[in-house]
Amino acid sequence: NRTYISTDQGKQMLSIPISHVGGTKGKQYYREVETDNTYPWQRQHWRSLQTAYRSSPFFEYYEDDFAPLFQKAPASLLDHNFHCMEIVSSLIDLTLPNHKTTVYDPSPEEARDMRFLVDAKKPNTIDMPVYTQVFTERHGFIANLSILDVLFNEGPNTLTYLQELNLNITDA
Repeated sequence: NRTYISTDQGKQMLSIPISHVGGTKGKQYYREVETDNTYPWQRQHWRSLQTAYRSSPFFEYYEDDFAPLFQKAPASLLDHNFHCMEIVSSLIDLTLPNHKTTVYDPSPEEARDMRFLVDAKKPNTIDMPVYTQVFTERHGFIANLSILDVLFNEGPNTLTYLQELNLNITDA
């Protein structure tokens, strides 16, 4: 429920507040995580993105694609994230499965398991090639930001950039 962007102040976290409704151990399934919309986080996130990326080369080009994500409160974190992935994959011409699994598969055989890439509790060790960011002169290159940082700065080159990453997927 969090991501990072580059701002004039440096790396800034955007976090979607969630309602904790877990069981006795405080755990809940991802599909059950509801967003807490008592605070207008959508408006704050959108303003942060506008302020941070308005002067980037491709923000205005993609702005209308992302604005609707911040105009309506999502019911669940899963639905919001899935919708975000659909938009990004469409914009960069990346074909992804367009369905959600119905059961947890600890060792999927039909697809490459890349869940290790999104483990929020482990440091990200991906070697990120440098690209021009809005605040590079002020802060230098800041790695491991939201896909939106790459998209707003690299535009149509985003998929090529991602394909050139060394993900070490054989080490997972």
